[in-house]
Amino acid sequence: MITVLLTDDDPAARQGLRTIIDSSPDTRVVAEAWDGRSAQARRLLPDAVVMDVRMPGTDGVAATRKLRELPTPPAVLILTTFGLEEYAEQTLKASASGFLIKDTPPTVPLPRW
Repeated sequence: MITVLLTDDDPAARQGLRTIIDSSPDTRVVAEAWDGRSAQARRLLPDAVVMDVRMPGTDGVAATRKLRELPTPPAVLILTTFGLEEYAEQTLKASASGFLIKDTPPTVPLPRW
């Protein structure tokens, strides 16, 4: 079972992602956070974090850096509406596992955790 922490400041986005992730028998959302700071504070040790890049307070890039410093860091998938190359570069430099634009067609394969 792959455990997932959802981090997005948009409640509707979190609910939609939860529905998709929880529909797989191999994955389960264990918590939700609304900003990067609250994502860092979670001590659930999820296997993966799905994180929006732009949120109030601590953004997804800074939160990813902090999460990746943990002794057993989770995989971090940055999910955003912003397709700017700058964001992709920043998140990958922060050691995110991947970068996905929210309007990516569902036929595109998602990364394996």
